[in-house]
Amino acid sequence: MPQKITSKSIDDNLKRRAREISGQIAQKCFQCGTCTGSCPMIEHMNVTPRGLMALLQWGQADKIAEANTPWICASCHVCQVRCPRGVELPKVMEALRQVKLRTNVNQIEPANLQPEEIIDLPQIAMVSGFRKMTS
Repeated sequence: MPQKITSKSIDDNLKRRAREISGQIAQKCFQCGTCTGSCPMIEHMNVTPRGLMALLQWGQADKIAEANTPWICASCHVCQVRCPRGVELPKVMEALRQVKLRTNVNQIEPANLQPEEIIDLPQIAMVSGFRKMTS
């Protein structure tokens, strides 16, 4: 009989995959908020870095999927430098992006972009966006 997949097993799978990819243990974070207080991109995030780590610790895959935080993260490493527990948050953010991208669902369809949407963007921004958002 096949094993029934529950939302809990999917959530545990996300934590496991994020740990495998990043090499970071989410449980090390004790929610001090230093990462959030240090983040230069915080005003553009709908979930704080501290909040994202809490969601990961709790296995809330559905809420992590709705967060723009991994995509907004500039990987400036300020959070990593200031973290009292030594959690390398940029690695966790990259791992969460990789988990999402490995589902092979395009987040951007280049053919659907309108010329006025891309006219003022530098080419490097376009290439970076396509690498992050398309499979």
